[in-house]
Amino acid sequence: MTSPTAPTAPAEPAPRVRAAKYLSGQRKWGIVRLLSPVVLLALWQAGSALGLISQDVLPAPSLILEAGIELIGNGQLADALQVSGARVIAGLLLGGVIGVALGTAVGLSHWLEATLDPPMQMIRALPHLGLIPLFILWFGIGELPKVLLVALGVSFPLYLNTFSAIRQVDPKLFETAQVLGFSFWQRFRTIIVPSAAPQVLVGFRQSLAIAWLTLIVAEQINADKGIGFLINNARDFLRVDIIIFGLVVYALLGIGTDAAVRMLERRALRYRS
Repeated sequence: MTSPTAPTAPAEPAPRVRAAKYLSGQRKWGIVRLLSPVVLLALWQAGSALGLISQDVLPAPSLILEAGIELIGNGQLADALQVSGARVIAGLLLGGVIGVALGTAVGLSHWLEATLDPPMQMIRALPHLGLIPLFILWFGIGELPKVLLVALGVSFPLYLNTFSAIRQVDPKLFETAQVLGFSFWQRFRTIIVPSAAPQVLVGFRQSLAIAWLTLIVAEQINADKGIGFLINNARDFLRVDIIIFGLVVYALLGIGTDAAVRMLERRALRYRS
């Protein structure tokens, strides 16, 4: 008498089938992510057309687009982008060099950590946008206080990420380098820089967001050029459409620069894959 055979477990789907299902799901959610802002804009436009949303409070997307075309046509947007971009680049360069240099020095030296890190943390605790009145008294109302504010906001994410990245380098790599007789600069070039690069690039992305946020506030005060000046000028003439368009430009600049850094990150760290 034969014993009943145990039920066999269903065979797992082949890897290709699982991969196809995964890609199909990714495409589906990607389409949803693309459609969601389009649906939001359509609802916004419909609410404005039906009179549910006051044009004095929140103009329709079509009116905001018309305001943007007007600024592009008369050349004001191009001039403002050139000025604001120069301010951000100057602040990024200055703050980036300071943040990375101090983070590297503190990360490599316990003595510098004990002496420099406490005052750096005290300054970091200050709201740097609250220093605007003091910067105006110190440096006037020209370009310098705006660039310095951006540099101050940019420096701390890079400082913290650089310091943390260097301290998290695998000690076994340093032991191997010591056995091989590497000099300090060889260890720095072949061990510290590649190991710290991913976290430093994350700090750079954070710094870019802070740079644009700082510029939005800095350009609202005593500015005669730039996107902030366009927004202030539009406020005086009650042009809510231009104000919202200027904020959209700020947001697009932030997203665009972040995407550029992500591309740089993938290219610089392609060896990790």
